[in-house]
Amino acid sequence: MTVSRGPPGRPAAYSGLLGCWRRRPPLGFAAKVSIAIALGLSFAIIWTTLSPTSSLQQISTERSSFAADIIDPPPASQNHTSSGYRKPHPTGSHRHRKRHSPPGSNNPNATASPDAIAEKADRAEPSPRTDHKKEPEPEEEEQQQEKEAELPMPEDSGDGKAPAEEEGEKPLELETVDEFSEGDEDNEEAQAAQRNAAKKKKKLPPFFSPSAHYHWKHCSAKSGHHYIPCVDFDGDGSQRHHERSCPKLPVTCLVSLPKEYKSPVPWPERKEKVWYGNVGHPRLSNYVKGHSWLNRTGDYLMFPPDEWEFKGGSKHYVEIIDEMAPDIDWGKNIRIVLDIGCKSAGFGVALLEKDVITLSLGLMNDQTDLAQVALERGIPATVGSLESKRIPFPSGVFDAVHCGECNIQWHSNGGKLLLEINRILRPGGYFIISSKHGDLESEEGISASMTAICWNAIAYNSDDVSEAGLKIFQRPASNEIYDLRAKKDPPFCKEDQNKAPAWYTSIRHCLHKAPVGIEERGSEWPEEWPKRVETFSEWLGDLQTRVAADHNHWKAVVEKSYFDGLGIDWSNIQNVLDMKAVYGGFAAALSSKKVWVMNVVPVHALDTLPIIYERGLIGVYHDWCEPFSTYPRSYDLLHLDHVFSCLKNRCKQPVSIVVEMDRILRPGGWAIIREKLEILEPLEKILRSLHWEIVMTFRKDKEGIMSVKKTTWRP
Repeated sequence: MTVSRGPPGRPAAYSGLLGCWRRRPPLGFAAKVSIAIALGLSFAIIWTTLSPTSSLQQISTERSSFAADIIDPPPASQNHTSSGYRKPHPTGSHRHRKRHSPPGSNNPNATASPDAIAEKADRAEPSPRTDHKKEPEPEEEEQQQEKEAELPMPEDSGDGKAPAEEEGEKPLELETVDEFSEGDEDNEEAQAAQRNAAKKKKKLPPFFSPSAHYHWKHCSAKSGHHYIPCVDFDGDGSQRHHERSCPKLPVTCLVSLPKEYKSPVPWPERKEKVWYGNVGHPRLSNYVKGHSWLNRTGDYLMFPPDEWEFKGGSKHYVEIIDEMAPDIDWGKNIRIVLDIGCKSAGFGVALLEKDVITLSLGLMNDQTDLAQVALERGIPATVGSLESKRIPFPSGVFDAVHCGECNIQWHSNGGKLLLEINRILRPGGYFIISSKHGDLESEEGISASMTAICWNAIAYNSDDVSEAGLKIFQRPASNEIYDLRAKKDPPFCKEDQNKAPAWYTSIRHCLHKAPVGIEERGSEWPEEWPKRVETFSEWLGDLQTRVAADHNHWKAVVEKSYFDGLGIDWSNIQNVLDMKAVYGGFAAALSSKKVWVMNVVPVHALDTLPIIYERGLIGVYHDWCEPFSTYPRSYDLLHLDHVFSCLKNRCKQPVSIVVEMDRILRPGGWAIIREKLEILEPLEKILRSLHWEIVMTFRKDKEGIMSVKKTTWRP
């Protein structure tokens, strides 16, 4: 009898078992593959079960006011466009569908446009500014934005989740490598390379240093408490840049507060009077003396309702427009208006009563700072320039553009500025221009410029009451009329001359055609307001479901959480800034409060701003590594939904974003901040150093929400 012996030191029984094992025939290839697959599936199941996903990271409290039931977002798709929205492929039903023509247009049909493909490459041009750190690769940035977009809102239900910003990749923690069979050396090498790359990946520093101590000081600019960093010259606020030009180093000083500053008058009285001490300065004081439509009465700056820069008042002025162009149906067809050259904002006040939101564009060469007065009155306004760069709005979004004695030479430089208005004006939209004691027909070159771009002069009137010459033009709604031009100047924009980028982008001397297909934004006039805000057009394609989910989500959160659970007195809120808007759901949810919201789409994020305008809301592009183009103390409430998270690796000094928040938020104003705890906790320390009042905080897992209130403290 032969005894099988094992290795030295092993018991005989062990050796026998080993011998039996050795005599067992080897497993087949198929069996090995089955075992490998089973192990892989088991690993995936365990990984998915134990890994914290965004749907589990719910912020909740014991308060019943945070128990909103939120619809889950639609499943993400693996395909998306760089412009932030996808276009559906045309189908037979689309070809036979009746189009909604722009008001006043007689020919809704359109010929093929050479710019049809350009919409898919929106915002393809990089910004010429280099004030931020090296950006991550596009794929990494899209994955990071998708992960951030799915972060939850403060809910008790435990099953609510915010709709993702963009269809795209899975969260980073759920990524797995492909399964491979035994003996597959190529896959093994690839897996080993991935492991080595992960080990070599440098760990990013914290967004805010937890050990930092902050010592604040006042800004030294001569403009003092009116300081706008990217508009005023450094150290000399008496002059303005002709173009937006920001300081080379991030601004980390605090803007001083007017000595006589007081909280704004409650709305709607705020429309007719403001505290003079909040906006007063020598230039404004001299301006008030020579104009009857605003006067200083005691501590107030008053705006008599029957007075305006044109005689007869702004209401009479609007009535003249109604008589001249009956197709202009304020508050229904016409919802979004741009008012160039901010004066008293009386035009916007008159249209506000008709449910029209008018954004006043205060020009940088205006030394009177009337845009600041408009913001103090609670009227939408921003500061910009009409020089060589595009203004930061998408193409084809404004229903009408108004220029009331703005003294702009539209025909100069080959009508270049007029081409910029043509870019932002919706096809079929209206351009309203007026002048005091002036005959617009006699202005040199203006008629020739309008003819060159095929704008139709639909009405002209010289009013005896207002003493104003007023003319209304309409941009073509289709492209057939362009073929009738005797001279092709300006030429049509080429396909590579992208019409969407509007951040530090030069104005091009070219003409953009109207969109053609039903699947293109702008080929149809939007639904009448207020249906417009809840109508998700066919050109959105697959994004229709996501925009609708975003709308329902924010509506429930605002009504059941923000209105009651954050300690905010909404009766004192009029000017709101959403610092990272996606589809405008937050702004739409506030429409019941009759406030206005400036929706900011960061320039490095997907371009969803055209969707926001299509819904009847307003907004701008901006890079939060730079100061915002507005006056100090412009806003009553700031909304930050993971703003800091999306700015990782971009800004040189992230604390400058907090400083900018302090500049543009008025004392007594509020900020709602939703962030990751790794950012929220050191941020709370910074806000406390600014003496902001932390009214309410909620934390769970790795997420949190904070409601804070700015005080009147200054260093």
